[in-house]
Amino acid sequence: MATEKLIEEYKRKRAKILAMGGPEAIEKRHERGQWSARERIDYFFDPGTFTEIGLFVKHRTTAFGLDKREIPAEGIITGFGKVNGRHVVAGAEDYTAMAGTFGEYHGKKLSYALDFAKDKGWPFVTMNDSGGARLQEGMDTLESYAWTFRSQILASGIIPQISLLMGPCLGGQAYHPVMQDFLIQTRHTGFMGIAGPAFVKTQLGEEISLEELSGYKAHAVKSGQTHIVAEDDKDALDKCKTLLSFFPSNNQEKPPRIETKDDPERAIPELDTIIPDKPTQPYDMYKVIKAIVDDGYFFETLGLYAKNVITGFARFNGRPVGIWANQPMWAAGCIDIDAADKGARFIRFCDLFNIPMITLGDCPGYIIGSEQDWKGILRHGAKLLFAWADATVPLISIILRKSYAGAHYGMLDKGIGADFVFAWPTARVTIVGADTAASVIFAREIREAEKPEEVRAKRMEEYSELYENPYRGAERGYIDDIIMPSDTRKFINRALDALDNKWQRAYKTRPWRKYSNINL
Repeated sequence: MATEKLIEEYKRKRAKILAMGGPEAIEKRHERGQWSARERIDYFFDPGTFTEIGLFVKHRTTAFGLDKREIPAEGIITGFGKVNGRHVVAGAEDYTAMAGTFGEYHGKKLSYALDFAKDKGWPFVTMNDSGGARLQEGMDTLESYAWTFRSQILASGIIPQISLLMGPCLGGQAYHPVMQDFLIQTRHTGFMGIAGPAFVKTQLGEEISLEELSGYKAHAVKSGQTHIVAEDDKDALDKCKTLLSFFPSNNQEKPPRIETKDDPERAIPELDTIIPDKPTQPYDMYKVIKAIVDDGYFFETLGLYAKNVITGFARFNGRPVGIWANQPMWAAGCIDIDAADKGARFIRFCDLFNIPMITLGDCPGYIIGSEQDWKGILRHGAKLLFAWADATVPLISIILRKSYAGAHYGMLDKGIGADFVFAWPTARVTIVGADTAASVIFAREIREAEKPEEVRAKRMEEYSELYENPYRGAERGYIDDIIMPSDTRKFINRALDALDNKWQRAYKTRPWRKYSNINL
């Protein structure tokens, strides 16, 4: 065949694949408020930088009429390009191509893209939008899931992985997004579940809608599997770009530092009066966070889940940091099972990717009682301890008010691994609160006293004056300094300067092991 004919045939075949499911299918996507897979790719990557891999890949199944069925690009677009000038690898499922179903070669493409990203040291992003397993391919589909899972697990901790849930993702395929580092779910079109409503009804007789079972409220609020909720495709892609801006490309690099005009030594006078006089009165920790970080910008993760604690990213003098804080406005900032899980995984992610951690502590303790005990609060709470002790990144603890019992370690103290611990004058650092201590230590004296309440009050005051303050800890060297709240930003920036290359040195000073046996 002549060269001209070969080129014409090439152009025809390429154009047919690039057309995906055709104009009508794409228009239906638009009617539902969704972009096509190629529109998502075009918007996500810097113009003209995306290189596709595997455009002509085709399935090999002949059963159930698939020998006559063309599935453009095997229902998934994979490739690499630049996002805000930095290389990223992506896979975008194409719902217009046989509903983006996951078959053997769909899985091969996704697994290859993951391996490629790991080998290059570039972040990986998936745009999930699939009708699920391609049942016509039987065992070949089943095995292809395993390739994907193994590839992403072996890449975990080497490169950042972000999943965008922009359409349905049901069945075994739903394990893929939840095993990535962060999951962004669109509010109206993203659905994820181990089984859809029809299967649930068939197997269990439970009547439930797709939105209730698998929508954003199910996972951003209840299950804690969705880190960020987006309004639509554009918002999800924008949030993904922002999230990537805090991360290094891989675990061998430092997070990218940016220029800022926000004075690193800036004083914040309003913090000197933010702690209420009454120790049980709440205040909003978000106000503290936004006051101390660069330009007041805080990117929260899991904001709708375990709201008694706060996780997210910010910058200090241009440096990305992870923030772990209590929220006194919600359950007094106590740590329960969900809060411990939320914090531990966040700490480990930051440690894996060399992102310094700042804690803002005001915590009365871990939540007690039969419900939490029987569900394993000790096991879950210990995850925080493992995460802190294993961490090699700069760790800076700020104690604002309460730091009692096990929460003293869960919020990061000197003994568990903090490089610097600073306390406000309002800090109450001791094993238990004065009321609890008095009722235990002086129980008999109070019980036998003529005026029990007067004795209780006196003993509480004595205990509080002796121990419920930051000075005992500072005397022993457990607290590095007691600082004015208005100076918090200054002390954090100076500490970060001092700890700039800590993560590079830490690996050389620890004995070799595979990993710690964390209480999973």
